[in-house]
Amino acid sequence: MEALRFSFKEKKLELCHLNVPQVTDPNNVLVKVAYSGICGTDLHIIAGEFPCNQFAEITLGHEFSGTVAEVGHDVISLKEGDKVTVDPNSGCKRCSFCHAGKPHFCKVGCVVNTLGIYKDGGWANYVLCPEEQVHLLPAGISLEQAVLTEPVSCMAHGWDLISPVCVGEKVLILGAGIIGTLWVCILHHQGHRNVFVSEPNTVRLELVRKLNTGYVLLTPDQLRKNRDADPCKYSFDVVIDCSGSPPAIEQAVTFLNPGGKLCIFGVSPPQSKIQITPFDIYRKEIKIFGVNINPFTFPKAMGLLGAMGNRYMNFNNLGIKLFPLNQYSDAIDQLKKGSIAKAVFKM
Repeated sequence: MEALRFSFKEKKLELCHLNVPQVTDPNNVLVKVAYSGICGTDLHIIAGEFPCNQFAEITLGHEFSGTVAEVGHDVISLKEGDKVTVDPNSGCKRCSFCHAGKPHFCKVGCVVNTLGIYKDGGWANYVLCPEEQVHLLPAGISLEQAVLTEPVSCMAHGWDLISPVCVGEKVLILGAGIIGTLWVCILHHQGHRNVFVSEPNTVRLELVRKLNTGYVLLTPDQLRKNRDADPCKYSFDVVIDCSGSPPAIEQAVTFLNPGGKLCIFGVSPPQSKIQITPFDIYRKEIKIFGVNINPFTFPKAMGLLGAMGNRYMNFNNLGIKLFPLNQYSDAIDQLKKGSIAKAVFKM
């Protein structure tokens, strides 16, 4: 089989030919991958900016869907031929965080156990997965759409944290990559119409325009100028940062209305710093929410995907482009240039 392998030591990504993994653990499932996405985290890993397995080459890819090819003899919830999507994250199930329903804070499992970051993932024709992390797709969700389950599951967790967001409240989304675009879809689907999107890349803004939401789309420069001219109109009840840009986050705090919420969804480099005036947090009673992956939100994500359907989950309108695995360099280049919102490998 083909697999895209990454070496942290050499900072090298290359296409390899490997044997198909064998099901030796009775609780494992062999998934034949259909679609596998490139996440912004993957780009940070390849650049050496995000922690991953430093001791062995691994197959990257933590967003993927496919078909069950084989199951271990103790697997009871799945069978050969089932269409599935896979949650790459898991906890140890023993620590206080896992027992509190917060496996994303687990220091034994979670990130150090993640498929596609610490263990072999979905940038390959086949991948071994624990049964408990494999989710059967409901009718009406295609394998193509299901590749978005992992990012949408993270957003479902973010939505739980910042809720309630009442229809009519003014929302600002910072960044119109795929995550910002998916936030646009979820907000519009749930009835929100008073939404602004700020993105420096005008190509990405035009991609968002194809969703036909009627949202206000503008660059950061336009946002600043409009804010100076009309601070009342350009003040917000909720700001969702999908950019990971410290200067954008700093500015976003000043845009918040009293009682406002700041959702930090984008991943900034670990060494980044922001400056926020504590007096403003006190005076305006600002609430700041960090969003870290997807504890138990895969079922919610599949519910969202099914509900949004083709109206929102159309790859062409989302700016998602499909690539064969051997065109990984081109896929990464186009993603970095911002000419597409997301790249997905079609196996």
